[in-house]
This record gives sequence, C-alpha cells and structure tokens, in this order.
Amino acid sequence: MAATSLAFVARRGEPELVAPAGPTPRELKRLSDLDDQESLRFYRSGIYFYRGCPSRARADPARVVRDGLAAALVHYYPIAGRLRELPGRKLAVDCTGEGVWFVEADADVALDEFGDTLCPPVPCAGQLLCLPESNCAVVVDRPLLYVQVTRLRCGGFVFGIQVCHNLMDAPGVTQFLQAVGELAGGMEAPSVRPVWARELLDARDPPCPSYQHPEYELAADAANDRLRPGAELVHRAFLFGPKELSSLRDQLPPRMRLRCSRFLLLSAFAWRCRTAALGYAPGDEVRFMFVVNARGKRGRPLPEGFYGNALTFGVARTTAGELCSGPLGRAVELIVAAMARVAADNYAQSVADALVLLGRPRFTTARTYLVTDLTKANLHNVDLGWGLPVYGGPATTTLATFHIPAAGGGITVPMCLPPRAMERFTANVRAGLSEASS
Repeated sequence: MAATSLAFVARRGEPELVAPAGPTPRELKRLSDLDDQESLRFYRSGIYFYRGCPSRARADPARVVRDGLAAALVHYYPIAGRLRELPGRKLAVDCTGEGVWFVEADADVALDEFGDTLCPPVPCAGQLLCLPESNCAVVVDRPLLYVQVTRLRCGGFVFGIQVCHNLMDAPGVTQFLQAVGELAGGMEAPSVRPVWARELLDARDPPCPSYQHPEYELAADAANDRLRPGAELVHRAFLFGPKELSSLRDQLPPRMRLRCSRFLLLSAFAWRCRTAALGYAPGDEVRFMFVVNARGKRGRPLPEGFYGNALTFGVARTTAGELCSGPLGRAVELIVAAMARVAADNYAQSVADALVLLGRPRFTTARTYLVTDLTKANLHNVDLGWGLPVYGGPATTTLATFHIPAAGGGITVPMCLPPRAMERFTANVRAGLSEASS
C-alpha cells in the first residue's frame, strides 16, 4: 500500500481540562494486578475520521465531543482522576475529578487527501494528536486521557485520543467512547453501565501461578536481537485480500484448511516472512506473541461493563531455523498450541499471580513478533453523531503490529522494520504469495 505525501500543520487552540459535568465521588481506587504491569505504562493512541454530515452542518464537533466527554466522565469518573504510586509501585487512581486534557484544532486539508485506505501509520498523525507518540513510562500525576478534535476543510473532522494503558484496554476504551457518543446525542445514561471490579483480576494471597508464563521470561541471549533501540525504522502496510488469503490457505494440509482462521493463517505467514527478513541464526529462539481478551473466559467471569485491562498474552516459541525451513502448517500448529494454553481455566488469575511474584515486569520483546487482532473489535463502531467513522483504530504502529479489517473482507497488516529488513520482508511476502498461487 503506497504512502501518501500529505503535509499540513494543525492550528491548535489552548488546551483545557474537561471535568465531569456533575458531582463525582472522591476516593482512591486500586488498579488490578493486570492493569499496573510495567509494559502498560504508556499512552496508547487511537484516531477516528468522520465525514461531514449535511444535517449537522451547523454543529461544531469540538463542542459536541467536549460536552459528551463531560457527561460521560460522570459515569466514568476515575478517568478524570490521576494515578498515584503506592508502596511496591502499586498504582491506584485518585478520583480527583480534575478532568481530561482537551484541544480543539483546525486543519486546511480534506479527508480525501489522506488517501484511499487509512491505516497506521496515519499520515501526519502528530498533527492530529495532543502528544508526541512515545513509549514514555511516566503515567503518575498526569491526565489519564488526552483528546484532540481537528476540524477539516471539507466539513469532516478527526477525533484523536491518547489514553493511559494502565487504566483501560481497547475494549474498555471503545466502551467509554461509545458512551461519549450516546450522551452527546442526548441519552441520559450510557447503554452499558461501567463496572470497576478490578479486584477480580488481582493476584491471590499468596500468589500461586497455575501455569507457565513465557511472556515474562527473559529470552535466551536477549541482547542478540536484530531490532535495537534507536535503530532507523520504516513503516509499510500490507493488504491481504480474499484472493491472497485463499492462496495461502491452499498451502496448508487439507485437514487444516477449513479449521484455520484468518488470524492463524496470516499470523503464521507473517511470522515466517518477518523472521527470515531479520536474518536470525538458525538456532536462535524466536517467538510469536498475541493478545488474548479474558472477557467471556471461564474461571472468574468479568461482568458486562468492565472496562479495565483484561488482556493476557499467548506465546509460541521455536527456533528461526525450524520456523523458516518448515511448512506454513507447522507455524500454524505452534500458534494453535499456544492458544490452547491460554484458553485454560483461570489463566488470567495465574497471570496476575505471576506478575506480582515477578515484580510486575515488562513482557519479553527480544526476537518476538507481537500482534493484536482488531478484526473483530468495535473500534470502528464509535458514532459521535456523524455516523460511523471512515477509519477508527490505532494512529501509529511500532515493532508490535495489528490485524486491521479492510474493505472487501481483507486484512491490513502494518509493519515496522529496519530498511533492509523491510526490503527482504516485502520480497518474502511476494515470494510466499507466488508460491501459494503456483
């Protein structure tokens, strides 16, 4: 997918704090032991593009969003607070009601100028978000949500957010934003009432992990990685349409073709192409890590309306030699086995126990391909009164990536790699698809 050469500067107004529209409790609410792990100490961005609506030509989207935020914060009042760090680096929300950061802006650009297919990295995302994108771990004593509404020349607008990941995961953010839209539209209360219930994902006393958790185990010879901090990286998005997915499926043994999901198929293919492109030694351990939503799982069920972090990670491991020399079906089998492990009863409880025992560490990233599947998420269903967005999802991508739904039943996979590795990855994808077709 070709990148656009779009360039513009947004004219931002003065930032303000949007507080809850009504009184809220003043209390200290502890985050769960899944919430406050070290890897989530950063602000995750999201971005939504809306076309202008003739029936709302006189409505100011910035004012509508501001009013909807204020109303929603009455129900989601912890988001208007500030994180405090308790002994042992435990995080808790001080529900101060101070509010969230809000900026309105204007840009002399039309929505169509962003290109035919929007996906991360979104062109000029830095002009559409309040903060520069970073993996900064400073989350204490700051607003937990930053919002920018940018009016476009065509009458459309862009809604950009950056939210502290310790507070919410993607389903939680979507639930909150849907409440913003509902209340901005005149509803008296959100259709889904928010539920805190973070204690359901706390470690036991004493912590007693029931399973192994390789995602938090140091990789062997972790310094031997081809992706180093500060390295030059390039971004490119790859579109896999129904034809490409069908061709890849034909590479699998007949017994696997009908049972293999698109996520499994594309994950296995991209993992092999990426590993080969990075040039690891045949004996180097390589990992595929994927995000798992604990909602709806067995064990301690989470109530409807829970908006905290309910994510865990599954890990498939092998050597670079076995992965790249073996058939595509072997890579699929490795990921299937990893999925079966994380589907076990009380797996999220075991993760919380392990995190506390290990001191809330970061998950391992060395020689790891991390993917979040957004094809079934509701990120694109956030209606602020202008209908569904043209695009709703991540604004940027890093070494971790996403599977993003594309028009016509396809899947877009953004990729971020060093320049030479990106050239090899592109060639590997082409060769793999050609091999499938032949």
